[in-house]
Amino acid sequence: MQTKPFRIGTRGSPLALAQAAETRARLMAAHDLPEEMFEIVVLSTTGDRVTDRPLSEIGGKGLFTLELEEQLSSGELDFAVHSSKDMPTVLPNGLHISAYLPREDIRDALIGRTAPSLTALPDGATVGTASLRRQALVRRIRPDIQVTIFRGSVGTRLRKLDEGHVDATLLAFAGLKRLAREEVVTELLDPEHFPPAPAQGAICIESRIGDRRVDTLLEAVNHRPTYDAVSCERAFLMALDGSCRTPIAGYALCDGDHLRFSGLILTPDGQKEYSVEVDGTRTEAEALGRRAGETVRTAAGPGFFETWS
Repeated sequence: MQTKPFRIGTRGSPLALAQAAETRARLMAAHDLPEEMFEIVVLSTTGDRVTDRPLSEIGGKGLFTLELEEQLSSGELDFAVHSSKDMPTVLPNGLHISAYLPREDIRDALIGRTAPSLTALPDGATVGTASLRRQALVRRIRPDIQVTIFRGSVGTRLRKLDEGHVDATLLAFAGLKRLAREEVVTELLDPEHFPPAPAQGAICIESRIGDRRVDTLLEAVNHRPTYDAVSCERAFLMALDGSCRTPIAGYALCDGDHLRFSGLILTPDGQKEYSVEVDGTRTEAEALGRRAGETVRTAAGPGFFETWS
């Protein structure tokens, strides 16, 4: 029987702490365990500390997970909680994503200061975002808009917006809901026209391969439809060698045993794009994602991807 607390690794942002607390609460309820059986361990990551440059310039998504994964691999943590869209497609040897919590809303939210919607923003307005996907989608809809790099926690970005640094910013609606900040949203963007990042809105739990004690603990909170949908989306990313250097969107929806995936790749200026849709059974989730990625890569041709470097 476990006598020491399980050590849960997380970043220190308010959103990361909210996600770790949700994970702990679900595990407590699933196993009828007291709060003291779960210790939340906060680590600062390189991605948190370096906020003055785009992630693509300093190493990519793995900068939000590196320090957590080092302590997970060494046994100092039992498992780590992440925003799934921050996870690289290739994980360190010996680690895997063992569970996903039920997914939140996948949509992007616009928070407008000078206008309530993307289409209503004045000519030449400035939108702040750190996401190449969001930049490309904004430029696809409004080529006149100026896009500026906007990094930091949700609170930091909202403060910069209030201070007048930009006319609007874009954030994941899921994160705003988890922080109880839905009131700031001025427009929710339809995923059919403004598709989310693969894995957006999902919390994942990373652990050591072969740790049966932890696998058994986490299996009780694993939400299988989310697991299958995000596995499909991550396979799509992997087939495209996707990272924060590439404007890629995509989401999968589960309906019973059926899964439908929609994916999109764009040039950074948003003026050229290739889309793909596939569907099949949930048991084929990863294969469907790979097929979608290979299909859109072939359609775009090698020259399309060279423009991203």
